[in-house]
Amino acid sequence: MPKYIVLGKYTSQGITRIKDGPQRTAAARQAIESAGGKMTDFNLTLGQYDFVSQMEAPDDETFARVLLTIASGGNITTETLRAFSEEEYRRIVASMP
Repeated sequence: MPKYIVLGKYTSQGITRIKDGPQRTAAARQAIESAGGKMTDFNLTLGQYDFVSQMEAPDDETFARVLLTIASGGNITTETLRAFSEEEYRRIVASMP
């Protein structure tokens, strides 16, 4: 299953309502699970991003739909990285000419 790393920032609305953050995280976890994926990790962070999450989804379109739905609540902005496992990395490199 494809893996994704989500770098997130709270919007001014999201930080104003930060006490609801844990419930929003649980709702995001449920949304990705309902779509056949899973949130494998969530970390509050210090620095440029407010949180980092690792997720899996059946495919890119499913993941995009779920993430857009979550972000449409107006509490976060995200930057998403498609992550490849070490096994996938080795296969990609081995297939190079």
